[in-house]
Amino acid sequence: MTWTELKADLADAGYVASDELAMALHLAIAHQRPLLLEGAAGVGKTQIAKTIAEIRKTRLIRLQCYEGLDATSAIYEWNYQRQLLTIRATSEQGMALGDIDEQIFSEKFLLERPLLEAIRQEQSPVLLIDEVDRADEEFEAYLLEVLSDYQISIPELGTINAVSLPLVILTSNGTRDLSDALRRRCFYSFVDYPDRKTELAILQKRCPNIDSHLAGQIVSFVQDLRREDLEKTPGVAEMLDWAAAIGGLGINDLTDDPVALQATMVCLLKTEADRAAITSEVTQRMAGKAA
Repeated sequence: MTWTELKADLADAGYVASDELAMALHLAIAHQRPLLLEGAAGVGKTQIAKTIAEIRKTRLIRLQCYEGLDATSAIYEWNYQRQLLTIRATSEQGMALGDIDEQIFSEKFLLERPLLEAIRQEQSPVLLIDEVDRADEEFEAYLLEVLSDYQISIPELGTINAVSLPLVILTSNGTRDLSDALRRRCFYSFVDYPDRKTELAILQKRCPNIDSHLAGQIVSFVQDLRREDLEKTPGVAEMLDWAAAIGGLGINDLTDDPVALQATMVCLLKTEADRAAITSEVTQRMAGKAA
C-alpha cells in the first residue's frame, strides 16, 4: 500500500490526515518502527491509532500513561491473590517449597498488561502508548527495552520474544521533554490543529448530513475561537461535539438564536475562566463573522 492509498483509506474511515502524517504512518508501518505523534490535546493523535486499527482490522491495545506508571502496570504482574490461595492449598497437601514456587510462577498466574499483551498477539496489533510524556523517565527505560528488541524479560519465566511485531504509536502533549533515546527510536510527526479546509473535510466526513453552509460557519467559528486567549483551546473532538449539538437543536444558522448559541458553548469551553472570557457579545461577534 502506498502512502497516498493509506491517506485515502484513512479518509474513507473518517480521518482526514495531512500528507506529512500519512507519510509518517506509512513509513512506520513499512519499516516496523514506532511512530511518535506530538501536538496539543484534541488534535486527533489518539484517533489516528484507533482509525489505523480499524483499517487493518486488528486489535487496538492501549496503554494510558500517568505519573508513577511502572513496569507492573505496563508490562506484567503476578496474580498474588491466586498465588496465596494456591500456596495455602498446596502446603496443606505437604508439597515441597520448590515445587510450590515452580507452580505459582507459571503462565496461568501471569497477568498480561498492555506491553506484554501486545507482543503476544498472533496478528500484529496497534499498540497505543497514550500521553507518554505523563510517565517519568524511569518508565521510558522499560519502554525502550521493549521497543528495541520486542522482548520482555520475566525473571521467573525467562525472556519472552514477540509473536508478532505491533504497530506502536506513541502520543505526547508536550508536558515534559522526552528523552533523546526514545526520540531516536521513533519516526516523528507533529500534529497541529487542522486548517479550515481540512477541518471542514473532517466535519463533512463525520457529520455527512449537516448543511454545507452551517458546516462552514461552525468551522470558521471554532477556528476564530482558537485565536482567543483560552486556557483550554477546543480541539477537533470538541468541534464535532458542538456540531452535533447545533444540529440536534435544529439551528440552521449560527446567528438565528444568540441565547441558544451561548448555551452551547459548554461543548467548546471547558474551564470557568474561558466561559467568563467568551461572553455572549464575543460569541455573537464571532458568529456574525462566521456567517
